[in-house]
Amino acid sequence: MRLKDQVALVTGGSRGIGRAIVKAMAAEGAKVAFVFRGSQAAAESLVQEVQSNGGVIKACQCDVTKADDVQQVVDGIEKEWGQVNILVNNAGVIHDDLFVRLDPENWSKVIQTNLGGTYNFCRAVAYSMMKQRKGRIINVSSVAAEHVNPGQTNYAASKGAINSFTRALAVELASRGVTVNAIAPGFIETDMSEAVRNKAGDLIKKMIPMRRLGQPDDIAKVAVFLASDAAGYMTGQVLTVDGGLSLGAAAV
Repeated sequence: MRLKDQVALVTGGSRGIGRAIVKAMAAEGAKVAFVFRGSQAAAESLVQEVQSNGGVIKACQCDVTKADDVQQVVDGIEKEWGQVNILVNNAGVIHDDLFVRLDPENWSKVIQTNLGGTYNFCRAVAYSMMKQRKGRIINVSSVAAEHVNPGQTNYAASKGAINSFTRALAVELASRGVTVNAIAPGFIETDMSEAVRNKAGDLIKKMIPMRRLGQPDDIAKVAVFLASDAAGYMTGQVLTVDGGLSLGAAAV
């Protein structure tokens, strides 16, 4: 088991990509705490599923935009399990609209959740990881940071900032043995991407050289790798996992 005796914390962990990451890390031997905001039923079912497979798991309800609440979550995990070795910042929202119609509330909501939540959790664990002289921070970005779509100025801005934040934080923490990397998924079959996928229809698969949508497990496997000792000499990287979408190849 690649993550045996490790403690992982995953935000946005009750559904989609986050849920897959929680299950994958628990299967690799980590104790996993995950954060959810409103999906109580999904959180409870995930806890039951992981426990039934012999995993150790903890669900924490929290709004990632509230720094004090975030700190309480981290403090509680450290008190119960001693430390946080792995942080996965996956919590994110989408509120798409053309810029001229995008209201300030939906601009702020996306930036504060996607970027602000990442900042809040990194801030809550960074010092402890530096003291341990080992840690793994994994931020979930998106190909939308570099390959933009109409109606996603807020989302693209948040994910582009996460990429830059990842690189800058990696430089600061590297000498203390803490790595900071990001994963940039393409079109992944989740509830959050459903509206975009439905709007594009079959055109999406024609744009992807591998001719299929990604699955949450495709991202979870990369997250486990980045959290493991195998990725100990990687930091400040943004790994694109999109089936070749960002290559921009013409359909054949």
